[in-house]
Amino acid sequence: MTKPAVRSFTALLLAVLLMVPQGLLAANHREAPITAIDRLADITDFYAFVSYDNPDKVTFILDVDPLLEPSNGPNYFPFDPNITYAIRVDNNHDGIEDIVFEFRFQTEYRLPGVFTAHVGAGDGIPAGPSSPPPVAPGSPLIPPAVTALDGCEPGNCSTGLGLRQTYTVTMVRNNLRTVLNGGQKLIAVPSNVGPRTMPNWADLYQEGIYTLGNGIKVWAGTADDPFWIDLGAFFDSANFRASGFILPGVLTDAQEADDRNNFAADDVSGFNVNAIAIEVPITMLTSDGQKHPASDPRATIGSWGTTSRPQVTVLQKPLKGRVRSTVTSTSLRQVQRMGNALFNELIIGTGSKDRFSMDQPKNDAQFAAFALDPLLARVINAVYPAAFGVDVPIPAPPRADLLPLVQYSNHGALVAAVGGFANPNLPAGPVADILRLNTGVPPTPQNQIKRMGLLAGDAAGYPNGRRLEDDVTDISARAVAGILVFGLNTFPYNRIGDGVNANDTSYQPSFPYLGYAWDGRNSRHVDPGEDGCNGGACTVN
Repeated sequence: MTKPAVRSFTALLLAVLLMVPQGLLAANHREAPITAIDRLADITDFYAFVSYDNPDKVTFILDVDPLLEPSNGPNYFPFDPNITYAIRVDNNHDGIEDIVFEFRFQTEYRLPGVFTAHVGAGDGIPAGPSSPPPVAPGSPLIPPAVTALDGCEPGNCSTGLGLRQTYTVTMVRNNLRTVLNGGQKLIAVPSNVGPRTMPNWADLYQEGIYTLGNGIKVWAGTADDPFWIDLGAFFDSANFRASGFILPGVLTDAQEADDRNNFAADDVSGFNVNAIAIEVPITMLTSDGQKHPASDPRATIGSWGTTSRPQVTVLQKPLKGRVRSTVTSTSLRQVQRMGNALFNELIIGTGSKDRFSMDQPKNDAQFAAFALDPLLARVINAVYPAAFGVDVPIPAPPRADLLPLVQYSNHGALVAAVGGFANPNLPAGPVADILRLNTGVPPTPQNQIKRMGLLAGDAAGYPNGRRLEDDVTDISARAVAGILVFGLNTFPYNRIGDGVNANDTSYQPSFPYLGYAWDGRNSRHVDPGEDGCNGGACTVN
């Protein structure tokens, strides 16, 4: 395409954006060049949903640091104290944050003479009877098992937490900064080392839930990676598996209806992630401090997550007794951002991914060509005839059908199909990768959640916000292929999927809802050909 043609095409897209009220697409694991080499700043997923068991509050979850191998001692996976983790909320639909929740971590090295971050067993183990000098036999050697985040008393001890992190939560609103935790100590939940060191990690998970003022709750720590996908098949040039499916990447009716089991390998199974969760009353998030019904534009908010580093960091020789010594500038540079799932991962071209990561949603019109003529759709259109002789026509660009996924809007097939998401008076906002949530839509009870979200008639599901249970891979693939276009909302578009329909462990019923972290000693991953799929081994071909 020549440059004038590009300009003409872009102009056409922008014209459409101006005429048509407004946007979709979810997970990012090492998706951009800069985050592929800076995993600590890499946002893997971002969630925003009305709390399942408290319809007056919204829960935000920011996951970072992808594919954490549970057994990877001795340091495991602390948060980076040099990174500012933030959750940003837009409540007047202009693509600019109005409220920001910032998380900063501090690290304590409590056992500097021990070779690993966490250690402990039973009530503590003394040196053996043959212990050579200078450690006398019977003297304390291994601390008690880690059964608490703080303090040490019989049966409730944190001495073995050699590496411990505390954190602060700051709300920024109208240029005013408020430290929400005040003087309260917040401790991040550590990696789950194993049953000897941490015999009841679930208790640590629960202890890590803190209630702050104004009805806010927070949790930070290592948890099960809640995302699922047949990552290997997808990135092998869309080499979807064939065994057991109607066509590769097309589910049978029975597979489609099964929201609890997998038919292909979940490549994220058995991995952990670092997560930050905060639950906030809706009245603290809306523009006027009130809760509104779904039909009121003020009920809809937008949100996204960011990670930022100091613009300048100087590494110094550690002083005696210190693990690390750095000097950093006070000015920050955004490294990563995320709103909708898979947007940067599957939509933005590699040459533009870093620029996208460092920019702001209000400037996303520059990426409109990626969103409204997604190459992924053309790949689906090309792969199927080439490999299987089945033509899958896709809509012609510009893809106005995808606009409801990247703009504030009450328009589009999604809204027509699910009235509860409709917001008839909501004006179109800018094209921006923001996760939009209508806080007036009541939450679906957790045992009734449908993985296909809005496409399955579940009004509280993606892309109305995003829940842990939403199958953003299948939802996004179907939307990109054209299911939102009248006439294409049929087979095979309504059965496109990777065959991975559920997470490899259960979520919790209350805040922070994340699944328990896998323990390092007993974790495993489900690969093709191994047991772990419905009815036996996961398919290979």
